[in-house]
Amino acid sequence: MSRRQYALPQRTDEHPPDDTGCTVLHVDMDAFYASASLLSRPELVGTPVIIGGGGNRGVVLSATYEARKFGVASAMPMSRARRLCPQATVVQPDHQLYSRISKAVMATFATITPIVEPLSQDEAFLDVAGSVRRLGSPAQIAQQIRDTVHDEQGITCSVGVAPTKFVAKLASGLAKPDGMVVVPRDEVVGFVQQLPVGALWGVGDKTEEALVRLGLHTVADIAHTPLDTLRRALGDTTGPHLHDLAWGRDPRHVEPVRREKSIGSDETFEHDVDDPAYIHRELLKLSDRTAARVRSAGLVGRTVSIKVRFADFTTITRSRTLRDPTDVSRDIYATAKSLYDALGLQRARIRLVGVRMEGLIDTEGAPIQGLLDEPDAGWREADRAVDRASARFGAGSIRPASLIRDARHRTPPNG
Repeated sequence: MSRRQYALPQRTDEHPPDDTGCTVLHVDMDAFYASASLLSRPELVGTPVIIGGGGNRGVVLSATYEARKFGVASAMPMSRARRLCPQATVVQPDHQLYSRISKAVMATFATITPIVEPLSQDEAFLDVAGSVRRLGSPAQIAQQIRDTVHDEQGITCSVGVAPTKFVAKLASGLAKPDGMVVVPRDEVVGFVQQLPVGALWGVGDKTEEALVRLGLHTVADIAHTPLDTLRRALGDTTGPHLHDLAWGRDPRHVEPVRREKSIGSDETFEHDVDDPAYIHRELLKLSDRTAARVRSAGLVGRTVSIKVRFADFTTITRSRTLRDPTDVSRDIYATAKSLYDALGLQRARIRLVGVRMEGLIDTEGAPIQGLLDEPDAGWREADRAVDRASARFGAGSIRPASLIRDARHRTPPNG
């Protein structure tokens, strides 16, 4: 949503918004992956940049606002993004960097309030009701967060300040990039009802089509539709839910216990691959990447899963739960390779493979005693040495020997 599309109250410093009771903040980093990637590439700031795999069959992870003006969006096929913005610079993702900055940002949030609900690496809800007496008004707290993130991490964030989660998230979207929008409690209804129905939380493509068929195009239309009509058209759950949102009612609280349920990586090949040896090397690379991200998050996982997508886009997954949780690259790869080999694919043409760790728990207190005998302890220490080298010299500075050949021969076999 663009700030220009919707009416926001015009205020000056002499007449700031009334943020009384607006104790829910939604903080969202601006083009997070792109902004973080450009910290080491300052010459690209202000230019179109796309973050994602270099091959045409990869997907866009993020893009700078200069590239977004051309229609480039996250999750878009890289081939389409290149056509839309051929002048853009393509930068490979650095997931360790993103994880490190995300942890630092979340630590900043924790200094504000213990009630933080992360939604992803780059956004979170905060309940600051208990922080007002110590830190000032909600809007002042939001500005403090924006200043701290910029000063300490070198990136910007946008903040929505509102009485509820739903309205705070809408407001942060309207604040982008690098802004703050406060929606006073007595202006919530007018603010929400000017929006299109697709802005409501929980309205996907199918629900939006159903609403439009009813002649409902704005949130105000939903608000003034009889509840029984909405129930008949959308069901006993969705109908009342959207009706409540249309009147600014959102009873959900900020939940501080959310954590990542899984961490993984996948790779789409430039050409369909039917060489098992190449797939094994790819699984090794993805296992290393996934394990590093698990360790960076201070977690270990119990379940290893793989994803295989064939040339016809058919996708299958397989998983195995280990006896003990692990963050060891070697263990993850051995399990992923075993899962793949058990498929017996032989010369099947494969478009994508992925490796994921599930059943994540904190490293502290995790029952990993089974990993502490001499051989496994050695592998764990080796992984941590690689992590330290990567942090100092960049991701990929140390890699398994079999992947050096892969780096020299980037085009997969196309037999």
